[in-house]
Amino acid sequence: MYNIMIVEDSKPILRNIKMLLEKLNFPIHVAVTATNGEEALTAIQKEPIDLLLTDIRMPKMDGLSLIEQAKLVQPDLKVILISGYSDFEYARKALNLQVFDYLLKPVELDALEEVMGRVVKELDQLRSTNFHELQEILDPHSYAELKPGEYSAFSAQLMIILRRQPFTPKRERWGQQTLQASLEDFFAPRPCKVFLSQTPHQFIVFVNRGILDLYSSVHECLESLRRYLVVQGMDTSIGGQLVWSESVNLSELYHQVSSLLSMHQRLNSGLVLDSGNPFSIARTESGCLDSVLESAFVHMIQARQKEQFALKLSELMNRWTEENVHVKEMERFINLVVDAFAHLVEEQGAGIRLGLDLRAKKLFDEETYEDFCRELMEWISQCFEMLQSQGRKSREVLFEQMDEYIKRNKYTQISINDIAMKFHVSPSYVSRVIKNVTQVTFVQYYTKLRIKEACRLMECQPDMKFKELSDLLSFSDQHYFSKVFKEYTGFSPTEYKENVANYTNLE
Repeated sequence: MYNIMIVEDSKPILRNIKMLLEKLNFPIHVAVTATNGEEALTAIQKEPIDLLLTDIRMPKMDGLSLIEQAKLVQPDLKVILISGYSDFEYARKALNLQVFDYLLKPVELDALEEVMGRVVKELDQLRSTNFHELQEILDPHSYAELKPGEYSAFSAQLMIILRRQPFTPKRERWGQQTLQASLEDFFAPRPCKVFLSQTPHQFIVFVNRGILDLYSSVHECLESLRRYLVVQGMDTSIGGQLVWSESVNLSELYHQVSSLLSMHQRLNSGLVLDSGNPFSIARTESGCLDSVLESAFVHMIQARQKEQFALKLSELMNRWTEENVHVKEMERFINLVVDAFAHLVEEQGAGIRLGLDLRAKKLFDEETYEDFCRELMEWISQCFEMLQSQGRKSREVLFEQMDEYIKRNKYTQISINDIAMKFHVSPSYVSRVIKNVTQVTFVQYYTKLRIKEACRLMECQPDMKFKELSDLLSFSDQHYFSKVFKEYTGFSPTEYKENVANYTNLE
C-alpha cells in the first residue's frame, strides 16, 4: 500500500480527485490532504508519503516551492502536478524538479488511471529491490515473517542498531518479543518494529521519525533509549541514523552503523552513536596492548612459559576493566593468542586454528566479566597443556582420549563440535581420526556405543521400561530408539529382552 497526499486549495476539486483515486484498482491510500503548501510540508515532515499530487498555484507556498522543500525531506518522493496552468515555463521548471508527470484540470479518470498505473509500477520496482536487501541483514526467521508491502514502514524512519553489551547477565530479557514490548512502551505512541539481525546479540529497530519531535537530536533520542534500557536490565550500545528515502541501501547502512559500534564499543558501559553526524562520534584511542607487550605475550607462548604468561595476563585483564578498554582491543588480543598457539601446532594445522577460534568466541558469551576472566585463564592453561602434549599425540593416542571422553558422556547427547572444542581440533579432524581407527563414521560409532549400553542395561535391569531407557541414553523419542536398536542388533528391544538376553557380543 502506497501513501498519497493531495494538495489543492479548492476543496471541491480536492474531494473530486480523492474520489477518483478511490475508484482506481491500485494499492494506494490517500493518507493526507492539505489546502496549501505550508500545511502539506508540515505533514510530509511527520509522515512518510510515497506520492504527492499537488496543484501549482496555491496560497502561502505554491506547488513548485512545496516540491523543492519536500524533496529535501524525502528525496524519492514521486510527484504529479495537477493544474489548469499549462504554460511552458511551469512545465519546464517542473521537469527540473524531477516531477513524474503533469495532469491538467479538470482531471479525467482515464488520464489519472494511466498516470497512476505507471507511477505504481515504478514504486513497485523500487520497493522490491530494497525489500530484498533486508535478506542480507535480518535473521532468516525475521525475514520470513516480513511481507513486501511492509517495506514502506522502513523508509523515512529512524533505524536503530541495538547491541547487547558483553558479559551482560539475564539473557532471557534479550528476546525479540521482550525487547519489542519494552520499545513500544518507550516510543509510544509512535510505532516501532524490532527485528533480530544476523549478527549475534544484535537487533535492528525501525521507529517512526516523528519521535524526534520530542528530542533536540538523534543522539539525545538514542541516549534516552539507552538509559531506559539500562533501567530495564539491558545494557546496550546503540547506533542509529535517519533513513530519509527508499533509495537508501539498508544493508549498507546497517553494516556502516554496525562497524562503527564494533570500533567504539567499550567493556564497562554502553555507548550511543549517531552515524549520520560524524561530530557525535568520539575519536579515542583504545590501546592497552602496545607492540612491545604484544611481542612479549607471543614470546611467552613460544617459550612455553605458562606461569609467566598467566601472571601477565592477569595484569592485562585488570587494566582492561580499569581503563574501560574497547571490546575490539580484547578481541584483537584473543586473536593474537589463537594465531600464536595455532602456529606452533603444525601437525594438525588449520584444524587446530578452527578449534581454537570456536573456543575463543565462546569466551565473549559469558554473563559476567569475572566469568570471562576465569574462562580465559582456563582456556590459556589448556592451550599450554596442548602444546606440551602435542608432540607425542598421534592419531591413535588422540582417539584413545576421545574414546574415553565419549564413553564418559554416553548418557549425554554430544556432537563432533563438542569433541572438537574439547580437544582443540576441527570437527573434520575428529571425523577423520574416528574413521581411520574404527572404520565407521562418528555417528555410527557413537550410536553403536549407546546401543551396546542399552543391551547391558536391559540385561542388568530387566524391569527398566523402554521409555526410561530411551530417555536415559538421550534418544529423541522411544520410537526412534526402537528403530535404531533394531538396525544395529537385528532385534526389536522387546525381542532382544525376550529371546536373546544373553546376547553380549554386539557386532
